Amino acid sequence: MPPPVRSVNDATVALVKSFEGIPDGDPTTVKIDAYLDPVGIRTIGWGHAIADGSGKWLRGPENKAAARALYPGGITLEQAETLLKADLIDTARDVQSVVSRPLTDNQFGALVSFTFNLGLGNLRQSTLLRKLNAADFTGGINEFAKWNKGTVNGVKKELPGLTRRRAAEMALFETP
Repeated sequence: MPPPVRSVNDATVALVKSFEGIPDGDPTTVKIDAYLDPVGIRTIGWGHAIADGSGKWLRGPENKAAARALYPGGITLEQAETLLKADLIDTARDVQSVVSRPLTDNQFGALVSFTFNLGLGNLRQSTLLRKLNAADFTGGINEFAKWNKGTVNGVKKELPGLTRRRAAEMALFETP
């Protein structure tokens, strides 16, 4: 039986919320509607990537109607909070499954934020994880900053928001 999923602390939730924001894809309506994130994924609430029935993320302007069909009336702030908490539970489970070293709550939270933003596949194949699992925490911390690029219109480039997020995750990781 797998261990219970480790919860994330309030500092982690606040960090994720501060970088995900809660944009409204259609401010003419009362509720929060889906929007396109910086790399073209249909998203709603605090970074909840919207997937179709097969689990594939909806991308681009051409999927606006499909996203709206999944959330026809938009969502409330409370529903956005529920989606975020569920997403963070899933992400915490993912992080827990690949980290072999004990971590403080803030170290764990920094990795949850990183993985929520970039996905388990990126964490799994990262030098960051390899160094942390080898107990090279200083080397691992330095790896966060390397993950500040995203593909926009087919071109991989540095995104200032990712640079700030990685710095905040590093700071959280180093907070006792």
